[in-house]
Amino acid sequence: MTNDFAADVLICGAGAAGLTLAIDLARRGVSFRLIEKLDDPFRGSRGKGIQPRTQEVFEDLGILDRIVAVGGVYPKQREYADDGSFTDADVVEAEPATPAEPYHLPLMVPQFLTERVLRERLTELGHAPEFGYELLGFTQDDGAVTARIATKAGEETVRVGWLVGADGGRSFVRRVLDIGFPGKTLGVRAIVADVMLSGLSRDVWHRFGEGDMRRQISACPLAGTDLFQLQGPIPLEGEVDLSATGLTALLRERTGRDDLLVHSVSWASAFHMNARLADRYRVGRVFLVGDAAHTHPPTGGQGLNTSVQDSYNLGWKLGAVLHGAPGALLDTYETERRPVAQAMLGLATGLLDAMKRGEMRRGRDVHQLDIGYSESSLAVEAPERHGILLAGDRAPDARVRGAAGQSRRLFDLFRGSHWTLLTYGDASMGTRPGLRVHAIDQQGDLADDAGEFRAAYGVAAGDRVLVRPDGYVGAIVSVDDDAVLDAYFLQVGIAGRVDG
Repeated sequence: MTNDFAADVLICGAGAAGLTLAIDLARRGVSFRLIEKLDDPFRGSRGKGIQPRTQEVFEDLGILDRIVAVGGVYPKQREYADDGSFTDADVVEAEPATPAEPYHLPLMVPQFLTERVLRERLTELGHAPEFGYELLGFTQDDGAVTARIATKAGEETVRVGWLVGADGGRSFVRRVLDIGFPGKTLGVRAIVADVMLSGLSRDVWHRFGEGDMRRQISACPLAGTDLFQLQGPIPLEGEVDLSATGLTALLRERTGRDDLLVHSVSWASAFHMNARLADRYRVGRVFLVGDAAHTHPPTGGQGLNTSVQDSYNLGWKLGAVLHGAPGALLDTYETERRPVAQAMLGLATGLLDAMKRGEMRRGRDVHQLDIGYSESSLAVEAPERHGILLAGDRAPDARVRGAAGQSRRLFDLFRGSHWTLLTYGDASMGTRPGLRVHAIDQQGDLADDAGEFRAAYGVAAGDRVLVRPDGYVGAIVSVDDDAVLDAYFLQVGIAGRVDG
């Protein structure tokens, strides 16, 4: 830092969104503090689905193998009829992985395990959340945010460059900013509980009373644990007994089986389902990410994934501006991410309606692989393209061969905090700080022997493909349009060329 700030960034909330942002800032050398008003980490399973696009994010952050190791794949769902008979079916429509899309199945990882892995990664980078620290208030001016924090030792006042509210659906940061949070309560109240349970096998997701909101209940074995997650709608009003005794009674009443027994409850919640979207994601030097900006019904597993990707989008932009990029770059956070949340809210709400009818099967639309930013000011083409890959799209993976003879993946080349420029059939680009250049041709450092790069990217000889730090295509330009690329570099803060 070159100022008197306590940190460049203060992150309020150490859930999945706050932890993801902290990891991304840490690997960029950005100073930050991550505070959480709870005294201990969240211990529930609430957001248990990790979609394929988020798996790609986690691979870049260096935690995917650990996420897979602590979780598992979704089991088949077993739907019981009133006579006790049942049918088994896949929850997710299976598609084979491809070189361009290496991850095609959602993972099941209870949220507390996902957040544990994120904290471990943050520790490796030399940082940790400050639990029991609560944001009491803040003000901002053109140059800084001044925040008051309640700590275990008393109150402190800190001056930071930026504040990020990752503090959930009841966001204190959002309320102080007086940002509207319109939407609707969806007329469904439900329980979710992590329990020790006997009487059901752990090889399937057990579902009873499908299509009947008065009788519906499910018990899903939570991968990586000995727990089941109980889920079911409950009346909109009235008390609900979330003890082991109360949940046993509810489970037996709805299944008609007296052999089921809840032995203990590690976490439980009764909640009203909402679909809400903040009117703004930014006011001056303060941003909203995750549930502070959007709340989803749990159907389709979109909430945690959308939250992680908010932080993944904001992190590189904060890092770039703090290292000299134009401040206008931060405006693209809201213009890119708010439309995504709006679409995901519509998807999750539609899936909730399907669930009410007893339809639980999920398709490609929940995977988040098709999310893109084609309307963004950061999506540039010269000339305009009409091919299979456009600026703003997710950058596909592909296998290529290094000049030394070893097989490489494009995702290996993208991993890290840098930009990546892929040139096809022309190796004449100079290097720049923060940019890695790879020439893909027979005389370059990479060869496209199997044609996977050309098939996924639809490039012609001389094309340059610029990939953003978050794995999206920023620009695609031809060999005759390098001036467009130079202007783009100025827009995102990539320093001038250093010719070798």
